[in-house]
Amino acid sequence: MEPSLFVAEGRLWRNDDAQCRVFDPWSLIWQPADALPAGARAIAAEAALAELAAANRIRRLPVAVIGPREPVGDQEATAAAVGAAIASLGLVLLTGGKGGVMAAASRGAAENGGLVLGYVPDEDWRMANPHVTVPLATGIGPVRNALIARACPVLIAVGGGYGTLSEIAYGLHFDKLVLTIADAPVVDGAVICRDVADIRARIARRMLALDGPL
Repeated sequence: MEPSLFVAEGRLWRNDDAQCRVFDPWSLIWQPADALPAGARAIAAEAALAELAAANRIRRLPVAVIGPREPVGDQEATAAAVGAAIASLGLVLLTGGKGGVMAAASRGAAENGGLVLGYVPDEDWRMANPHVTVPLATGIGPVRNALIARACPVLIAVGGGYGTLSEIAYGLHFDKLVLTIADAPVVDGAVICRDVADIRARIARRMLALDGPL
C-alpha cells in the first residue's frame, strides 16, 4: 500500500500504519510526530519531492545514469528521457561524464534545468561532454565507476556492457537501488523497469525514504 503523504507548514508528513511521522529533509529520515497539522494537503511522492527541491528544502543526493559510450536502438533517447525525469524531480544527475548514454542523459537533464555532475575518468576536466555542469576530473580511469556507485542512492542503467555491469555490481554491493531499462545487463537484485515513468516513481520513493533508509 502506498503511504499517505501530506504537505503542511512547509514540511512533508506521513500518516500510515496508525502512526504520524514528519520527514527530515536534511538527514532524509522519517521522525515520529504527534499529529498531522490542520489543513494538511495530500500529495503524491513525485510531486512532494519536486516541491521540496524547488523550495530548496531537501538535501539533494545525486542520481546516477550509467550505460555504454556507443548506445544502440532507443538507448540514447531513453537516456535523455531519464535525465529529463531526474531534472524534473529537482535532483542532481551524476554520470561518468563522457559520451553515449552519459552524454544523452546529461543533455536531457541540462535541457530541463537540471544540475549535471560528471566524474570524468581523465585528468583533464575538459574531456567531459558539453552538457556536464560540474566536471570533476578524477584521473583514475574506470575505477571512477566505484565512486559513482558509492555517491548515489539510485543508479539507472540504460543498456550497457561490461563497464556498466561493473557499476551495477558496485551499486548492489553498496546496497544502492539499481534500476535497469533498454536491454541493460540482467543482474539479481537490480530492478527491471517498464518505462521512464516507472523509473521516476521509484526514484521519488527512494529519495523520500519510503521504501527503506538511504
